Amino acid sequence: MNIADRRRDNLKALLNDRFEGKRAALAHAIEREPSYISRCLSDKAHRKKIGEDFARHIEKALGLAQGWLDREPDTATASNVQEAPQPIRYHRYPVISRVQAGAWTECVTPYEPGAEPHEESTDYRAQGRAFWLEVQGDSMTAPAGSRPSVPEGTLVLFDTGIEAVPGKLVAALLADSNEATFKQLIEDGGQRFLKALNPAYPLIPINGNCRILGVAVEAKTRL
Repeated sequence: MNIADRRRDNLKALLNDRFEGKRAALAHAIEREPSYISRCLSDKAHRKKIGEDFARHIEKALGLAQGWLDREPDTATASNVQEAPQPIRYHRYPVISRVQAGAWTECVTPYEPGAEPHEESTDYRAQGRAFWLEVQGDSMTAPAGSRPSVPEGTLVLFDTGIEAVPGKLVAALLADSNEATFKQLIEDGGQRFLKALNPAYPLIPINGNCRILGVAVEAKTRL
């Protein structure tokens, strides 16, 4: 088996094991279009080859060791028994509302007993308390061809244990609102702002009127 076939087969295994066969979810995680992934996984002769740079990009985006996609089954033993892959450990975090987010980050249970929220699983291990929010509206939908872009309906995982530095996508609570907002944190001339990825929305200056709730670490698109 040549290296191109190994990369293709290992990417197929990742798709099934980590993304439950959802090509759109894999495509979003590695910043490509689903049609591009389909061409890479095709069995036809004209399939898109996974080159060296793209293979390393996939590994970095998915937190894999460099060269993971290049590996091949262990066929050295006489019995031809392959070493079983190590299972991926999944973690579950609650899907909460924009109103609940502020209380959640303060370690206050934001729901009544018996009304616990739905949870979503991921292989990401949070450094602090973590929660999912569903994106509402189009403020984080970037123009066509621009990245990142987070359309309405996307589930975004936020980690409260990660430092919010300029450039990160964050959940924030403004002083004049009881709902979390999802924006990019930027800095210009020493002044910080919350920026929508959709240029139709204005910048929001941060001048003591904002509390950062968590930093975005993962996104899931529901099909």
